[in-house]
Amino acid sequence: MRKVTERDDYEVVVGIEVHAELATESKVFCGCKTDFGARPNSQTCPVCLGMPGALPVLNRRALEYTIRAGLALNCSIAVRTKFDRKNYFYPDLAKGYQVSQYDIPVAHDGYIDIEVDGQPKRIRVRRVHLEEETAKLVHAGDDIISANQSLLDFNRSGIGLIEIVSDADMRSADEARAYLTKLRSILVAIGVSDCKMEEGSMRCEANVSVRLRGSKEYGTLVELKNIASFRAVHRAIQYESARQIDLVRSGGRVTRETRHWDDARGETAFMRSKEQAADYRYFPEPDLMPLEISREWVDEIKSGLPELPDARAARYAREFGLPASDAALIAESRELASFFDGVCDALAKAGAEAVDRTDGPREAAKWLVGDVSAALNASGIELSQSKLAPELLAELIGLVASGKISGKIAKSVFEEVFASGKRPGDVVRERGLVQISDAGQLAAIVQRVIEANPGPVSDYFAGKEKAITFLVGQIMKETRGRANPQETNRILREELAKRA
Repeated sequence: MRKVTERDDYEVVVGIEVHAELATESKVFCGCKTDFGARPNSQTCPVCLGMPGALPVLNRRALEYTIRAGLALNCSIAVRTKFDRKNYFYPDLAKGYQVSQYDIPVAHDGYIDIEVDGQPKRIRVRRVHLEEETAKLVHAGDDIISANQSLLDFNRSGIGLIEIVSDADMRSADEARAYLTKLRSILVAIGVSDCKMEEGSMRCEANVSVRLRGSKEYGTLVELKNIASFRAVHRAIQYESARQIDLVRSGGRVTRETRHWDDARGETAFMRSKEQAADYRYFPEPDLMPLEISREWVDEIKSGLPELPDARAARYAREFGLPASDAALIAESRELASFFDGVCDALAKAGAEAVDRTDGPREAAKWLVGDVSAALNASGIELSQSKLAPELLAELIGLVASGKISGKIAKSVFEEVFASGKRPGDVVRERGLVQISDAGQLAAIVQRVIEANPGPVSDYFAGKEKAITFLVGQIMKETRGRANPQETNRILREELAKRA
């Protein structure tokens, strides 16, 4: 299947529905725990098992988290809201209906700002509503299509869930991925969900259609399910949009349906025809009273919101002069941003022996987006699981800034610090890595290298500037990389000038 390009007569139209499990300790309508990985069906009660006569009681924290998410997504918060029964039959839904929200969601009419290829764009958020999770189906087979039986785990049933529905404002797979990345960073930053896609606490469904470029009418949408990563979202949208364009161009017709994304094959497959809202026969939940959300409570929640990723990135760029790309990369990760702030605090406490208040943070950013991220990717762990602490990275930056070690040696020291958790100063002392900056000691080494390499010296006098690089390399070899590069270069040129 070919990839759709901007040269095509058709454009892609994408809207995304995201389900994020709320990070509450108990479920949304009962007191059962929400611990991930517990023994199957061990965290259940008559309410979340859908037993007749069991009555739900709303978890106030779940509603608070929904309001918090709505505010962070620039939404308006409803003054009055209610719950509805969404009726449909599926094995993971014991009651035969899901307690959700239909016409009066908790939050509505918000937006998220994204940037793709340097171009900013605003994606509207239509609604954020609160509902209950379904049970987990474990399919006995490679996937849902080929499975011949499924098992049910009701531990997940009844966990608080927010559904975030975007408008169909995205026009490419790149924009969809940027939207999801920004959305996840916001939800994690405000602490309402851990958004771990590998654990199912964040799931997304893409609604994809195509239309002639310039047309105002939408095409027939197809819903894509079973998308387990942002990379899969990108691939699924690219494949499905190309499939629909090829179908229309060949005289076929796109049908409203739900399709399964097969990541291994890199293609979508038909699952079922797509339901309309009327098919769910929504009606108000009689066991839960309508809710009045006071403006005082909304204001209190709003005042307690932490710094959001966009604001944090802007502050990093403004206060420390970080490049916009580095600032955004660090700010969008709650863990990375917290670590960066810790390094900056440690550098500030170190005072004059460390580095300038902007040079230090810039160096910290370079380490985080470079060597630290590479080490984490290679080891397959999160930053919080590593032995690296903000104070250790700050000390390493200080050692380089004070001239005690070179940047090259710092990378070697970092590898041991990351693996062992040792203090950088201890590693430097144990391995004898203190940088040689004494002019007299360096002059003696420079003279020995000049005497031992008459050929490159003659090349330098003949105008071959690259010869000096060889000579510096020989000095570094003799000192095992401990010679101060700036001092070495200066003394070497002065000595050569004397002999010219």
